[in-house]
Amino acid sequence: MTHKVRRCFVFVLYLKLITTNMEIRNIAIIAHVDHGKTTLTDRLMQQTGMSETGVSMDSNELEQERGITIYSKNTSINYKNTKINIVDTPGHADFGSEVERVLRSIDSVLLVVDAQEGPMPQTKFVLKKSLELGLKPIVIINKIDKPAARPDEVQEMVYELFLDLGANDEQLNFTTLYSIARDGIAKNKLDDDSKNLDPILDVILKEVKIASGDNLKDNSLLIQPFNLGYDNFLGRLAISRIYEGVIKKSQTVTIKTADGNTRTGKISKLFSFEGLNRKEVDQAEAGDIIMTAGLPNIYIGETICENNNQEPLPAITIDEPTISLNFLVNNSPFAGQEGKFVTNSQIKERLQKELEINVGLKIDFSESSYYKVCGRGEMHIAILLENMRREGYEIQISQPNVIIKEEDGQKLEPFEEVIITVPEKMSGSIIEKLSKRRGNMLSMSPENSSIKLVFEIPTRGLLGYRNEFVVDTKGEGIIYTRVIGFKPYTGNIEKHKVGSMISMTAGKVLGFSLYNLQDRGTLYIGATTEVYEGMVIGNVAKGNDLSVNPTKGKQLTNVRASGSDEAIRLTPPTELTLEKGMSIMNNDEYLEITPKNIRLRKQLLTENERIKAGRKKV
Repeated sequence: MTHKVRRCFVFVLYLKLITTNMEIRNIAIIAHVDHGKTTLTDRLMQQTGMSETGVSMDSNELEQERGITIYSKNTSINYKNTKINIVDTPGHADFGSEVERVLRSIDSVLLVVDAQEGPMPQTKFVLKKSLELGLKPIVIINKIDKPAARPDEVQEMVYELFLDLGANDEQLNFTTLYSIARDGIAKNKLDDDSKNLDPILDVILKEVKIASGDNLKDNSLLIQPFNLGYDNFLGRLAISRIYEGVIKKSQTVTIKTADGNTRTGKISKLFSFEGLNRKEVDQAEAGDIIMTAGLPNIYIGETICENNNQEPLPAITIDEPTISLNFLVNNSPFAGQEGKFVTNSQIKERLQKELEINVGLKIDFSESSYYKVCGRGEMHIAILLENMRREGYEIQISQPNVIIKEEDGQKLEPFEEVIITVPEKMSGSIIEKLSKRRGNMLSMSPENSSIKLVFEIPTRGLLGYRNEFVVDTKGEGIIYTRVIGFKPYTGNIEKHKVGSMISMTAGKVLGFSLYNLQDRGTLYIGATTEVYEGMVIGNVAKGNDLSVNPTKGKQLTNVRASGSDEAIRLTPPTELTLEKGMSIMNNDEYLEITPKNIRLRKQLLTENERIKAGRKKV
């Protein structure tokens, strides 16, 4: 063996030695949507050599398109002989269930707050959950390079938020750092000179406890899954925190549920996280976050242990869904033209597969003609539908409704906190509309050149409001919401109802017809679009449904006159997206979703059927 080869061999042994003796720290990065969580995670990985420039944690196609994090993801970085497991969490309120279960598996959180916007609704939600679990956050005020940044003021706002949420003395003594995550810079003080993110990494090593300490690896095995994955070859995968002991590949384990049931299973494969990749290993020790295969019925919150004598860990609870809607087979005249999966059994199989990993979702399969799906919000359901249509499914859904429940003889419904920032001249109409929707204004304060309004409102009152809000504020307003729980039912809610413009014929739409119809309301389709009888092609401002013929052409004669044959100018149609369709549809309509199109239609396609149904109701 040459001297050079021997030296390389010794170096490899040294690397293996320091890897196996690494300390472990477990953290999550939490924040409101678009405050810089994922950007910060990406830069931490790039600085420590765990990923290349341009590679992002938001690897899902929908995440890249929408610019938001939808799914919690695990990564790890190595810094000063320490393995730091990081969980990147979503910032949108509809994906709160992703955050809730992650917080149980880590030892501290990096709370990222925008230096201009300050704490927002989701900031309050995730911070409240963290404080309740006894975690001590590390606060990072991000985007300090913004022209309107106000880091000192934002730090005071964060401190007040800690007080409002009942933080204890230790939690109130939090460390604050400042960053420009996009440029990979962090500072202990605003006037410090820094060129990297070392200040954040050093604070993590200083303040986050060692997950693998106290000789926990010598105890009996104790693991709890906090996230699920799926692999076409390996089946269900459990992402778990090892609290005690050592887990090995091919090991037989005991699984305990919160209700006392016990079963056994065998670990077929074991993975640890290295950057964005998973690495197959033979064993893992206490403190690490790992992924296991071979337990097909494992569920979030269950306890994996060595024997029956061990006590299960406390179950992970997740907030309840707030809205429900029905998924049905697409039976429109255009059904089956675009999709590969169109049958009832195929839709059921896909929804059952979704339940494997989407714990914020609840589905009732008891009915044969439809499936009742319950979720955390319109976006939560819309992401599922968008994934299904991209996979080749055709489906139609009913109008979303809030979930009403009863406790001690009292009717309860979900409420949300709404934070709105609008120009001052528009605040009056916003207050008026939300008040009619049973909104209760909690505060009103100046925010730079705008007005900040805080409301508490039933979720029913918010359904369908976002589109009105965009029109009323001419795109200049910002609205954020978060679910705050179930409260007593508030009674009837007054909403501005628009009627539907319904096609009474089938065929190809002509521009001449649309030119005459566009003055009646807002159109959802353009010229040359194929329509069928009963398809909704637009809305009518007066509130009553209107049956029209969009395929009617101009009556041709030999007579021509200047001035009467002017060019047709069509207003661009309003594009129907999943969220927009769900918010504007009426209770007698379905939203038809196919791989290439989203259409609105009446449940009863012919006018005679709708008239008969109306008589029966009377």
